[in-house]
Order: sequence, then structure tokens, then C-alpha cells
Amino acid sequence: MKTYIVGGAVRDALLGRPVMDRDWVVVGATPEELLARGFLPVGRDFPVFLHPETREEYALARTERKTAPGYHGFVFHAAPEVTLEEDLARRDLTLNAMAQAEDGTLVDPYGGRADLAARVLRHVGPAFAEDPVRILRLARFAARYADFSVALETLALARSMVDAGEVDHLVPERVWQEIAKGLQEDRPARMLEVLRQCGALARLLPEVDALFGVPQRADFHPEVDCGVHTLMVIDAAARLGHGLAVRFAALTHDLGKAATPAELLPKHHGHEARSVDRVCTLCQRLKVPNDCRDLALLAARWHGDIHRGETLRPATVVRLLEQTDALRRPGRFEELLAVCHADFIGRLGHENAPYTPPTLFRAALAAASQVDGGAIAGKCAEPARIAELIHAARVAAVKHALFPGEKDPS
Repeated sequence: MKTYIVGGAVRDALLGRPVMDRDWVVVGATPEELLARGFLPVGRDFPVFLHPETREEYALARTERKTAPGYHGFVFHAAPEVTLEEDLARRDLTLNAMAQAEDGTLVDPYGGRADLAARVLRHVGPAFAEDPVRILRLARFAARYADFSVALETLALARSMVDAGEVDHLVPERVWQEIAKGLQEDRPARMLEVLRQCGALARLLPEVDALFGVPQRADFHPEVDCGVHTLMVIDAAARLGHGLAVRFAALTHDLGKAATPAELLPKHHGHEARSVDRVCTLCQRLKVPNDCRDLALLAARWHGDIHRGETLRPATVVRLLEQTDALRRPGRFEELLAVCHADFIGRLGHENAPYTPPTLFRAALAAASQVDGGAIAGKCAEPARIAELIHAARVAAVKHALFPGEKDPS
């Protein structure tokens, strides 16, 4: 029995990146042998075990055979006679198809180290075409290693898989899982670019794909193209260090611009409401988690008003705070401001521009939060007017905070 470190741990060590987890492959062993050594079985579809001390995963070397469309359509074969090279052959990319023996020897039958040096993402072999999830993984690795190019033959193979309808068999939960991982990489726009290059974006995220080629006013958006702007916004959200919910909302905030009537272009009056509709459709189809969905809906509806915050009357500012539930959910409102910040700097030539509306809205929220709604309700003889009186008190507080000494800011 021989054991080898495989996959990401080998890749990241060669790239000089931190190795977070180590996975092992075991050659020449049976499940019974591992059980006898105290390993704990955890694999549902094929033999995977946890080391009795390190709790690292050890998988028996295996091969796989395609039996049906989609990523579930496989039969796995694990046996002592399966070689390390056969196990590595089933992996997606050459940079993930390397192994390291216990003595440190590198096993690299498919040229992974050379592709790392050349900064190329390349599929191992024709088996890549058997699993449509690999298209999403390819795009995700492009987002992680943004200075890597995708081999032309790999891109062509991915395109042929899309044309054959392979990605249409992916279940929504798996699509979301991979998209979410890609959005959390350093350059999430690269994921969208690769998916678009192979045609998968139109099948998996048609609402996003439809943005490309749609013009905007060049005085507001020097990059003009709505799709290009969206890529810039999600990269801006990543550059600012925000989490998944903010990055997803950045991706979807302008979806309604793809449905703007041609006679209105390059203006997009009313795109916020259209964006809300499309965000709902996308989130329902991919079963997006509630926190990501809810922030995306808020960003789609309110980003324009927040950009115009410094021109709004105090009553309008308070109404926005109330309708976004900012007084009860200040943390989520802060995420909404983060999406708007990314939207503002995700424009050609505006990457380092100062964005001031958050200062105004934070001050307004702090002032409105000081209003004691319970005290107002306790003194009110007309219960039907409680909400009205609380709103009026908030407006007065915000007016005083934003425009001290002024009777009427308008």
C-alpha cells in the first residue's frame, strides 16, 4: 500500500500558496485494510476514509465511467490494481492532477508543473467532457488564478459540452455552489468571462449574459457596456474585501437594464423595478440562499436612490431607511451601502473615486435610531397615528442631523 498527497495541496505548494487542506490517495489497498488500521469510512459514493489521528481524507485510487448525462451519471471503480496514473487521469485540470509521494517525489504524468509555470489552465484529457461541473470549476479556477489563461483546446472542449446540452443537466444547487465559490475568489469577473467565452453563461445565468452589448450613457459609464460594468462592479466588491452576499448583489444589481426598451437607450429609466423582477427569477431558479437573495433585491431596487442620497429631502431619506428595514437591520443596510460603493467605483476611470453617500446615510440612520418609538406610542391617544408620528419624529431628527440650523433643507 502506498499513499500520496494529491490535488490542491500539491498545486498550492508549488505555487508558494498556503496549503489549507491535504487530501490523500491510497494505491494498492482495500477498504478492509484501511478499516483494520483504524481509518473511519465517510465516503457515500466511493471509498473515502478519515485518518484515525490527523482526520485527513484518504481515498482509494479509482477510475470512473460515464453512464448517463449530467454530473451524477458515473460509475466508480476502486480496487488495489488501479494505478496512481489512472486515478490522476480522471481529474479535471493538469494543475490538479499531480501527486506527491511520502518521500517528497513529485508524480506529474500530465504536465501540470509545466502548465503552472506557463500560467495555463488545461484539461487533463477527454474525460473532462464527461462532467459538466468541470466547466464551472474551470471558470472558478480562472477567477482564483487571474493571471492564468485558459488553453484554447480546453475552451473549445467546454464550448462543445455546452453545445451538447451537458450544462442543462446540472441541478440548481450545484450551479449555485460553484458560482458562489467563484464569486468569493480574488477576481470573480474572470469566472464570468470564461463562462461567457464557452457559452455557459447564457445557459446558467441568462439574465447576466443578456447585459453584454447593452449600452449605457457614456457620461455616467465610460465603459458603456452594461455587461462590462457588471464585471467591474463584482471585481470592485472583491477588491473592497466584501463577502458573498455583497458580491452576489453586485452581480445582479443592474439586471433590468437588459430589458430596457430600445427607444430609451442608452438611458435606463425604470430599470430598478425590472431588475427586481429578474433577480427574483434568477434566485428562484438557482435556489439562492435567503441572505443573498434579500440583499440582491434591496440593491436592485434602491441603488439609484442611494447614489442620489445627497439630493434627497430628509423625509425621503427616512422613507428609504424604513423601506429597507435599516433601523431593524443596520448590518444589512451597511452591506447595501457596500454594494452601492462597488457600483460607483466599478466604472472606467472611477476606480479610486471617493463615494460620499454612505456618510450621509449613516448619519441619518444614527439620528433616526435615537427616536423612541415606544415613548411616542405610549403618549399617543390615537393608535392609528402611531406610525405617522414616529415617522415624523424620525424626519425631524434626520433633518436636524443633516441640516443643523436650517428650517427647510429643500
